[in-house]
Amino acid sequence: MQNFVYNGHPARVLFGFGTLARVAEEARKLGRRALVLSTPQQVDQARQLAATLGDLSVGIFAEATMHTPIDVTERALKVVRELGADCTVALGGGSTTGLGKAIALRTDLPQIVIPTTYAGSEMTPILGETQDGAKKTVRTPKVLPETVLYDVDLTMSLPVSLSATSGMNAIAHSVEALYAEDANPIVSLMACAGIEALAKALPEIVERPDDRAARWQALYGAWLSGICLGAVGMGLHHKLCHTLGGAFDLPHAETHTIVLPHAVAYNRRATQPAMARVAAALGAPEAASGLYDLAGRIGAKRALRDIGMPEAGIARAAEMALANPYWNPRPLDPEAIRQLIARAWSGDPPDATI
Repeated sequence: MQNFVYNGHPARVLFGFGTLARVAEEARKLGRRALVLSTPQQVDQARQLAATLGDLSVGIFAEATMHTPIDVTERALKVVRELGADCTVALGGGSTTGLGKAIALRTDLPQIVIPTTYAGSEMTPILGETQDGAKKTVRTPKVLPETVLYDVDLTMSLPVSLSATSGMNAIAHSVEALYAEDANPIVSLMACAGIEALAKALPEIVERPDDRAARWQALYGAWLSGICLGAVGMGLHHKLCHTLGGAFDLPHAETHTIVLPHAVAYNRRATQPAMARVAAALGAPEAASGLYDLAGRIGAKRALRDIGMPEAGIARAAEMALANPYWNPRPLDPEAIRQLIARAWSGDPPDATI
């Protein structure tokens, strides 16, 4: 038995198939001049969304990009002011959600977020922004979306490769929630359920991308994992991923997928009860190897060198990860961290003896 504190974050959530049809109804509750946000790759979907909103939409800003660069946010803010937007509707993954949050941080505009991946950031009061190759994270209720609209239909066309890595990214949130400094039984229940749902759904999606039940299960698991990410602090894994992503402009979900087994192996001895729960949720004999094997089963890349990180960056990444570190259950050992990153760079299996 333990004393604990659970912080629930207010958000209105609509979940299911076909919920996009209710976006105009939800937008009217927040404003009358909605700016639709997307990445350049999803601009056609953004135009369709703007058409669905009708006269509630004042325009589209389709320049969202990964790691939420501050210069992109500044361009978006100019459009907000020019069009007189009084709320934003972000359609997409973590990049678009991040842009909506960055706007909210600076303007207090209410947000609707419509996720099309399994990123989970839509459920958190956390924003990571990048400037001059460094990514900084802030936690404030100001960036928490007012409404999140989960439509499973929007994930049916999510490419298998992105489904795999986006899902592994979500699993990372639940894994670190289980050994967080402020972990509690409520969040742990959601974390285990999130890992189990995603570990079951992702291989099924790889085999049958149009499996509606698997897509529902994956989005549900991502939602639970997002709640975990927003409710408790994270550790070494998230610090490493933010460092690598900001420093080397690496794709977010792929970086999480590759680093996770190695960060889990590093923390294994300090968090054995949590690791047993991770392994059970994965249906694997051991947590780190189970995560590494799951990534292999779903065809995800398992080496940082394969997503653009130079070998010469290993020492730099280790040094940056040790600067202003997150809390972690195991103290940070500089040489062990360097070895961890080196194994992740080469794609070797995780080493629990580091």
